[in-house]
Amino acid sequence: MRVTLLGTGDTTGTPTPGCDCDTCRAARERGVERTRFAVHVEDEASGDALLIDFSPDFRYQFLREGVSLPDAGVVTHIHFDHLDGLGNAYRLFDDLPVYAASETDPETGESVAETVARKYDYLDNVHPHPVTPGETFEAAGFDVTLVPVDHPPLLCYGVVVERNGSKLALSGDTTFDIPDASLAAMRDPDLLLADGIVPAHLADYHPRGGRHPERDGVPRTFGTKHMTMEGALSLGDELDAGETRVVHVSHFFPADEAFADELAVDGETFSL
Repeated sequence: MRVTLLGTGDTTGTPTPGCDCDTCRAARERGVERTRFAVHVEDEASGDALLIDFSPDFRYQFLREGVSLPDAGVVTHIHFDHLDGLGNAYRLFDDLPVYAASETDPETGESVAETVARKYDYLDNVHPHPVTPGETFEAAGFDVTLVPVDHPPLLCYGVVVERNGSKLALSGDTTFDIPDASLAAMRDPDLLLADGIVPAHLADYHPRGGRHPERDGVPRTFGTKHMTMEGALSLGDELDAGETRVVHVSHFFPADEAFADELAVDGETFSL
């Protein structure tokens, strides 16, 4: 199983358009990008390919990395930076199954699958498939499980992908307060991709600070929606991950911290 990180940034990406902060300047100088989130998973023997989340940078990511178009897709939640790239399916696919959660979100009155169907009803080649969180289903030959995480106010899901004894886990956009059943499903991955939007010390600047502190008081949640880098790495330890990469990284990381080894950048690949 070959995993390619197509997009490792948050909703504005790094470099951020119109931004001249030290981190964005350093990213330009290094030739490093963190575009909006998406992960490509391919079985190298069969060529089967699965896309997790549809980044608005879809076209650019696929051209840049040269990976195959997916045979199926998974959508974790309905935020712009994870869903709106699905419009790129126009003329690219004859038939694209897209799997998303079936449970109704009290905030929107519809499930993620229903939102996908409503927003992209003009795409005859996109076929949403509602799936039950916590139940494993097959997509493009992979065994996939959506697991609830914590990203208020919307329902959001992490993803577990397995094939031939290899296991990938994604935390999704989430705080550190992931339900126990989801943690159990995610446990022992070969690779964990974990949301870590900023370093913990920046929680001091959030109106709601940080939450879910470690024993030394370092917050593992930034505000109300995302983990800190420290939270992402702590999740990897808790899950006994073979390797943890911090994704959904923002340009708010100070420049001298933004390119640390733990923080993923676009184009990284892993063979599981």
